[in-house]
Amino acid sequence: MNESLFASFIAPTILGLPAAVLIILFPPLLIPTSKYLINNRLITTQQWLIKLTSKQMMAMHNTKGRTWSLMLVSLIIFIATTNLLGLLPHSFTPTTQLSMNLAMAIPLWAGAVIMGFRSKIKNALAHFLPQGTPTPLIPMLVIIETISLLIQPMALAVRLTANITAGHLLMHLIGSATLAMSTINLPSTLIIFTILILLTILEIAVALIQAYVFTLLVSLYLHDNT
Repeated sequence: MNESLFASFIAPTILGLPAAVLIILFPPLLIPTSKYLINNRLITTQQWLIKLTSKQMMAMHNTKGRTWSLMLVSLIIFIATTNLLGLLPHSFTPTTQLSMNLAMAIPLWAGAVIMGFRSKIKNALAHFLPQGTPTPLIPMLVIIETISLLIQPMALAVRLTANITAGHLLMHLIGSATLAMSTINLPSTLIIFTILILLTILEIAVALIQAYVFTLLVSLYLHDNT
């Protein structure tokens, strides 16, 4: 194959204009809605999954933290649908772009931290200096805790980017190997194709798990600041 290994990670353009915005807006259109009193099985299952997910994430929050429930549920649905659509052939996955993941992580993290400083500033400042710290270690620990706080959104974005990108690269490599072996050795091709199918199933699970992990970590940051 002459296609570059990283060609699928290049942001697409339409008539020279970036199409990433349209791709980002597309996943919400796939969420079905109902105008009837009695829902069908698909919408009933969808509502059950949303209630289960929100209940699990919001169980540890107080009243102030639960005001973020709609945002967190929307976040996990958006990331999950974006990751799953990226598994389709010749598609673009926005979550493989570190810039986009940072654009999601930094505002959510900053909102949680600012809320913590506004509502309980003493507890927020107490995280920078654990109780019982020896006096000579105070400056060093304050610097370390500050760095660990500031690196949280970067860790969120890099984790999502690395996991999705690694899976796409592995599928690309195995798919290329399957195509190359198809004209050389049929039994080997069938074995590699079976591995590709299993890897695809694994990547579907990873796409959903990474959406849940990203949202859960944002929820934990919110819990620490409310």
